[in-house]
Amino acid sequence: MKRTLLALFLVSAVSAPAAAQDAPPALTKDPMQVKAGRYRLDSAHGKITWSLSHLGYSTYYGQFTDVSGDLTLDPKKPAESRLSVKIGTASVNALHDKLNAHLKAPDFLNVEAFPEATFVSTSVEPTSPTTARVNGTLTLRGVAKPVSFDATFNQAGPHPVDKLYTVGFDGWTVIKRSEFGVNAFLPVLGDEVALRLEGEFKAVD
Repeated sequence: MKRTLLALFLVSAVSAPAAAQDAPPALTKDPMQVKAGRYRLDSAHGKITWSLSHLGYSTYYGQFTDVSGDLTLDPKKPAESRLSVKIGTASVNALHDKLNAHLKAPDFLNVEAFPEATFVSTSVEPTSPTTARVNGTLTLRGVAKPVSFDATFNQAGPHPVDKLYTVGFDGWTVIKRSEFGVNAFLPVLGDEVALRLEGEFKAVD
C-alpha cells in the first residue's frame, strides 16, 4: 500500500509541471501577454473597407477582399513590430457589377496595369497600452506615398474554431486618392477615402 501511494505521488509530481507547460495559452486582451513571433493574415478574416462621398448625396462603401499580409510582433518591443500587406486590386467590390467594372478601369484602379497594391511599415509608435500608429509606404497605381494608420489591439489567444494562436486588430486611416493618380470625377466625387482595416493574424512559429 505504501509503495502504491509513493508511486502515485511521484507520478503526480513529475506530470504536473509537464501538464502546466503544455497547457495552451489563455485568451487575453493584454497586449503584453501576446505571444512573440511571426504571424500571417487569415485571408478569410482580413478585409479593407473603403468609403467616400458620392456627389455629396451619400457615403458610398465597398471592400477589397483579396488581402494578404505578414506581421512580426514582440510585446516587449512593440515599436519594433513590422507589417507588410498585399492587396489584389481586382478584388474591389462595391456590390454592383457595373460599378465594379468601372472601378477596375483606367479611370480608377486600372487593375490590368496595376494588379497589386502594397503597404510596408517603416515604424510603429505605441500611443496607449492597446493602440499604436503604424507608419509606412502605400504603393497604389505605381505611386508610393507615406501613409499612417491607427491600430487597436483586440485580443489574442487560441481561435475557438481552428485552435491556432490568433491575434486580432482593427485599423483606420484616410488617404487622398488624387495623390495616387486616381483623379476621376474630382471634385464632385470625394477625394478623401476612409479605410477601415480588419485583421486576424495566425502564428506561424
